[in-house]
Amino acid sequence: MHKHAIVSAVTAILALSACNNDDTAATGNSPVAQTSEAQEAAGDKAIAAGIPAGSQFMAAAKAAGLDQTLAGPGPYTVLVPVDAAFAAAPAGTFDPKPENRARITGVLTNLILPGTVLSTDIDKAIEAGKGKAVLATMGGGTITATKEGGKTVFTDASGKKVTVTEADQRFTNGVVHQIDGVLMPATAPARNAS
Repeated sequence: MHKHAIVSAVTAILALSACNNDDTAATGNSPVAQTSEAQEAAGDKAIAAGIPAGSQFMAAAKAAGLDQTLAGPGPYTVLVPVDAAFAAAPAGTFDPKPENRARITGVLTNLILPGTVLSTDIDKAIEAGKGKAVLATMGGGTITATKEGGKTVFTDASGKKVTVTEADQRFTNGVVHQIDGVLMPATAPARNAS
């Protein structure tokens, strides 16, 4: 249990350090959407508008009701699997039926990190963690970041590894990193039998 507390503390520090000090309001630690410099670099699109509407990720986000969240102020860091990765997910994971919404939400929130976490932030965390960094997800789980062959690799709770194929796509409410697989949460909610 003590080890879990340390992992949680390191994860919280990483999440906070990922946001520039200018991102915090003067009267608390609540991050604002983005710094003006980040907004200028990001342009005028939110994550929801920047990810292709016809992509498998956005179809799943709409089925879970997360498309509106990703259009909101954030900031968020979203790990977006390539379309082909969705076919390799366990059968029924992304079934758009209403009774499967909790399962889709669980999987997608496992792909979202709080704050704006750039690839350089991940690299620094991996270096500080002597080769690995445990990152907290919006779904309440963790993923582990490492470097393999110079590339950033994320590992989910079951040990499945995915590689970042394109990093640091900046938007007004955060950043997107493209990955080559779907990271599953430790315990994905079961699909309701009807």
